[in-house]
Amino acid sequence: MPPLVDRFGREHDYLRISVTDRCNLRCLYCMPEEGMEFADTSTLLSYDDIVEVVHTAAELGISKLRITGGEPLVRPGLDGLIRRLKAIPGIEDIALTTNGMLLGKYAEALKDAGLNRVNISLDTLDPTRFKFIARRGDLKRVIEGIEAAGRAGLAPIKLNCVLLKGINEDEIASFLKLAYEQPMHVRFIEYMPIGHADDNWRNHYLPLSHVLDTAEREGYTISRRTNVKGNGPSDDWQMAGGAGSFGLIHPVSDHFCKSCNRLRLTADGSMKPCLYWVDELNVKDALGDTEAMRNIFYRAMDLKPENHEMAAKLADEALSHTPTDRRMSQIGG
Repeated sequence: MPPLVDRFGREHDYLRISVTDRCNLRCLYCMPEEGMEFADTSTLLSYDDIVEVVHTAAELGISKLRITGGEPLVRPGLDGLIRRLKAIPGIEDIALTTNGMLLGKYAEALKDAGLNRVNISLDTLDPTRFKFIARRGDLKRVIEGIEAAGRAGLAPIKLNCVLLKGINEDEIASFLKLAYEQPMHVRFIEYMPIGHADDNWRNHYLPLSHVLDTAEREGYTISRRTNVKGNGPSDDWQMAGGAGSFGLIHPVSDHFCKSCNRLRLTADGSMKPCLYWVDELNVKDALGDTEAMRNIFYRAMDLKPENHEMAAKLADEALSHTPTDRRMSQIGG
């Protein structure tokens, strides 16, 4: 079968799978504090459905999976799904993105099921600020989750920090120190206008050039790093003498579309060729029909645009496509 190559020559081997749009936090850059409408659980893809989609994906060259949400660990039995996905011929690597709140409880079972790696959201090292950004939860539980992931052997551990102007940019130096002292990979992420390109986004967006400026000011000697497992869109850096490293994910100031190798499957059954644009394909209509499912993947290749235009949105310029009105938690973070 032909591989998954889009109109711009990009070969796709990576599928991000959201298993729920629900979350036990309400991070201010992801969803509103109140009034969020979640999908009825009866409308979500079952684990059987997800396994069926991934069987077809693997036949077409998908070898890497990432399980996302919402918060994926609020959906029961996730270790069972991972075990089934890992058994599919062609699937070589499975990672999980989590806020860490439940990771202390499940890390060992997830590793035993076949999970390879974990990315943990951590936007602040200050407990009070954590309450402000996440609006609920407890930083202590996230730290316990990070420690549990380390004990379970889920490596490398990546910490995802969304930088927010006026809120946590004063912690860049602290996160760099953490990456220098601990064998972790800290990834700084630009705030993206997914589903809400409003004044809140414009007021708190911060380009990641500030991270490199801070590293220089703090006296670190940095160099490019190319061997971070599953680095995807991250621009990675090593600090001389450091135990860990850091990365920059800058979709707005310096988009990485030219090397995009991923598709997204939403919890309610839509295939998204691009995170930012509105285009979606309904995989539920193809369940039970392998040829129809293959065609969904090939149609996604045909629909995939050359790039997103988040920088144009920031500059109030005209866009060539229609942005999604779904929030990140509804698509899959």
